[in-house]
Amino acid sequence: SIDPDTGKPYGMRFPVVTIRDFVNVQKALADALGIRRFVAVAGASMGAMQAVEWGADYPGMVDRIIPVIGVGLEADPYLVATMQLWAAPIRLDPHWNGGDYYGRAEPLEGLAAAMELVTVGARSPGWAGRGSGRKWAEAGKNPAQAFDNRYAIEAFVDKAARERARQYDANSFLYLTKAVQLFSVADRLKRVKSRILFITSRSDLLALPEYTRKTIEPLTAQQVPVEYYEIDEDGGHVDGLLHIDTMSETIRAFLDQTP
Repeated sequence: SIDPDTGKPYGMRFPVVTIRDFVNVQKALADALGIRRFVAVAGASMGAMQAVEWGADYPGMVDRIIPVIGVGLEADPYLVATMQLWAAPIRLDPHWNGGDYYGRAEPLEGLAAAMELVTVGARSPGWAGRGSGRKWAEAGKNPAQAFDNRYAIEAFVDKAARERARQYDANSFLYLTKAVQLFSVADRLKRVKSRILFITSRSDLLALPEYTRKTIEPLTAQQVPVEYYEIDEDGGHVDGLLHIDTMSETIRAFLDQTP
């Protein structure tokens, strides 16, 4: 986006944004469309954070919320540190140039390295072992004989990361990691009144199920109806997307309940 004061891209001069900001924009759109009440607000991963924000900021407008593979009520310190690791390769890429790379070489190597961390972080040991195992990336190229010889899992992660990097803007990615770090509705917990269906993934190593489980007690203590279910797969964080169909009947029953 262009900074009207300079006529140049904002880069990292754009204000820090939060999950709460995202929801406030959605609320403004709902108002413009004349929507006054939602049967449910649902989302996965960062979408789960937004669903929880809806419940905290607009409790009278939301009957139910369905956070899927979320982090409960706030970003745990371990998740904050994880986001720092994801952002680091971009900031270390000399082409990043403090965020002022528009119109010149982009920090694609740093962004690709960040996406490798995302790809592995969103998966699990079960997923890695079920794929190529310890096969070599190329026949006849033993990883023990040269640093450029790789295992198939390395080649897969590298290819997937580079494909994702071509779809992203590096600065935008940094803003998203910052928004995740800042996520918290703990100071507005008492505002939450909506019926909640939490869905996590048993093998999730990013949004650990325990993040969500520890939020159940404080919510039920203030009479919020809470249900909690885990997807029983071994693919990691993305099982909340790839196997959400296993929760179809659970979600249907939850939506059929009286608010």
